[in-house]
Amino acid sequence: MVPTILLKIIKVFIQNLKSMDGTTTEIDNRNPVSSFGYYLSLFGAVLILLWIGIFKFTPTEAAAIKPLVENHFLTSFVYDVMSVQAVSNTIGVIEIIIALLLIFSVKFAFLRRYAGMGMIITFLVTLSYLFTTPGMWKVVDGIPVTDFFILKDLMLLGFGWMIFQMKK
Repeated sequence: MVPTILLKIIKVFIQNLKSMDGTTTEIDNRNPVSSFGYYLSLFGAVLILLWIGIFKFTPTEAAAIKPLVENHFLTSFVYDVMSVQAVSNTIGVIEIIIALLLIFSVKFAFLRRYAGMGMIITFLVTLSYLFTTPGMWKVVDGIPVTDFFILKDLMLLGFGWMIFQMKK
């Protein structure tokens, strides 16, 4: 049973490779490989956004993001008007809303654009922390390294960009 399904998936994958022109903007729900990859990415992004969004409500995470937020030219002012925990809570709410938009976009495709827009804005800002926060980069054994936790946002930015530009 399993080998038959696996062979079918491999066959469809090979057929798609032969016809791939790199211009598609839709998820082909008839293609199990394409559909599986899309939904795996979608629910992976949901899991990450929910998990990190919920964690933002803890004092540990509020303290951890403070150096990032206070050293960024777009976000440094927020601690003048809100407490450290309130800022973290607000960011957490934004991440949870984006996750919910992604979940509901499975049923309501028009929400995909809003989720994508939220992801693009969120992950552009978080990736820019790599360049605005002092001490984010160091050299280890001659190789520049950084906070790899933030680098996962590069993949999430790409997924957000992909779903933002989808036509359906």
